[in-house]
Amino acid sequence: MAILTVKDLTKSFGGLTAVSKVNLELEQGELIGLIGPNGAGKTTAFNLLTGVYEPTSGSITLTKNGVSKEIQGMKPYAVCKDGLARTFQNIRLFKDLTVLDNVRIAMNQNVKYGLISSFLHLPSYLRAEKELERKSIELLKIFHLEGKKDELARNLPYGEQRHLEIVRALATEPSVLLLDEPAAGMNPAETAQLTDLIQYIRKQFKLTILLIEHDMSLVMKICERIYVLDYGQVIANGTPAEIRTNKRVIEAYLGEEVDNA
Repeated sequence: MAILTVKDLTKSFGGLTAVSKVNLELEQGELIGLIGPNGAGKTTAFNLLTGVYEPTSGSITLTKNGVSKEIQGMKPYAVCKDGLARTFQNIRLFKDLTVLDNVRIAMNQNVKYGLISSFLHLPSYLRAEKELERKSIELLKIFHLEGKKDELARNLPYGEQRHLEIVRALATEPSVLLLDEPAAGMNPAETAQLTDLIQYIRKQFKLTILLIEHDMSLVMKICERIYVLDYGQVIANGTPAEIRTNKRVIEAYLGEEVDNA
């Protein structure tokens, strides 16, 4: 059974249709790429999946523990609580908070203590907060950030800020993780490290991952299937080998007929 099913997803802004009748299907544990030229509608699709935008039409179904639920039109915090988390193309950390607090805040959506317990600092609150800190540091260790847990997020180098965004998303305990251009601005060595980390967290946390990325070497290396958007529509989907030789995809990227290229 698919863990995420998107049917005829459409979003119009006035007279402009940014995403038109997009269909996606992700099976449990898959690592799927979503690619396309600039302005193809990739980030708009992510915004629709995560509740930032409400679709004009179409449905988004998330299946968790065998139970399917339509999540289109839900608020972002509710989508995240149901198990779909994301990172952003433009980094959106809490930059004036510490690295550790960025992660702890994300974990707070799953705490078990109540308002009274937190207000009075009862033992249940203190135990839960200690466990949150322990889990946060364990996540930071995966990305070698535990030594910077007390630094402000804004003071991290660019690549480490990218990593912290992924850690924060993992802290929400998602079943589906959406990564919006995680390698943007990274040098080849950082991209290679990120590639290994994405493969690791996928297996370690049993994640299903949907990845937007312009670095085709990364996409072709780690994605099992790829969807291609152009002008808001899916023009192709298949394995990396199939996409690499697809004439419609080549034409979309080159901007001209393949035979004339």
